Amino acid sequence: MYKRIILPFLFRFDAETIHHTVSTLLKFVLAIPGFSTICRKWYVLEDKRLNRTVFGLTFPNPVGMAAGFDKNADLVSELSDLGFGFVEIGTVTPRPQPGNPKPRLFRLKADLGLINRMGFNNKGVGPAAGRLRQFGQNRGNRQVIIGGNIGKNKDTPNEEALSDYLISFRELFDTVDYFVVNVSSPNTPGLRDLQEREPLTKLLTALQQENKQRPNAKPILLKIAPDLTNGQLDDIIAIVAETGIAGVIATNTTISRENLITDPSTVSQIGAGGVSGLPLRERATEVIRYLHQQSGGSFPIIGVGGIFSVEDAQEKLNAGASLIQVYTSFIYEGPGLAKKINQGILKAL
Repeated sequence: MYKRIILPFLFRFDAETIHHTVSTLLKFVLAIPGFSTICRKWYVLEDKRLNRTVFGLTFPNPVGMAAGFDKNADLVSELSDLGFGFVEIGTVTPRPQPGNPKPRLFRLKADLGLINRMGFNNKGVGPAAGRLRQFGQNRGNRQVIIGGNIGKNKDTPNEEALSDYLISFRELFDTVDYFVVNVSSPNTPGLRDLQEREPLTKLLTALQQENKQRPNAKPILLKIAPDLTNGQLDDIIAIVAETGIAGVIATNTTISRENLITDPSTVSQIGAGGVSGLPLRERATEVIRYLHQQSGGSFPIIGVGGIFSVEDAQEKLNAGASLIQVYTSFIYEGPGLAKKINQGILKAL
């Protein structure tokens, strides 16, 4: 019913507008007494065989919601009720920022993909941390793991980026289970320059120093772009070893426009932005496999990019991912996606 009736209706509206509308509606419905319980019975698959212990955390299942869907930590409870084992909020920045001019989110229906140039639009790390504290007080029987994806404000020079990352790290520290350092979004000018070996090593080393000063240090992961060369991926492997961070998320969106089915003139008219969804599947898997093989499996990888089916999920896991995340496929496939993938993982055991 979702694909035949609901999705065509939703696609009649602007992509960003309908995202906010559906999110608001989801919060309203699941706040009605009893509806959250009903939703969990439909969509949450509880089975200890799905538990995964990765970088010291026990995930109730390996399927998570990637960063970008719940930028401001508004939907952690609701996404847990839809069967996700972990939710990564953000990307958050120290100060609120509106992001890039609209329109900035576009559907590639023929490709089962999206192009976005959101630009880290968010309400700032403070409000997000406040909402996570409130969620912690009302967690109930939800076992969801929470990740905090952090970035820098657009007007912060790269030379001062560390200050931004430290502000968000400190503000979120007591509210999330792990951190993700985002230096790979293509939608903040100059941000990807921080993926180069020297600035990235300095950034991660400083965050780790801050982290180790605390008795309950949190796993720190790095989210990387799919557009890195093998040489740059080799640098990533070396940086992970040198800084001692917990792992890598592979991958963010791609700036490539290769192999798209959508008419090239339409894609050109959309303009700049990162492509997500099915067009990213193959490259994301290649990056996961390369990192896993070249590192000898020395660190965990969260695989994300083009996971629409059980087979897609298994492909990422077979390539070396310990956990997986979805986002674009959730829009195209609907609220039962996490349960469907988890059912498939159980059958493959």
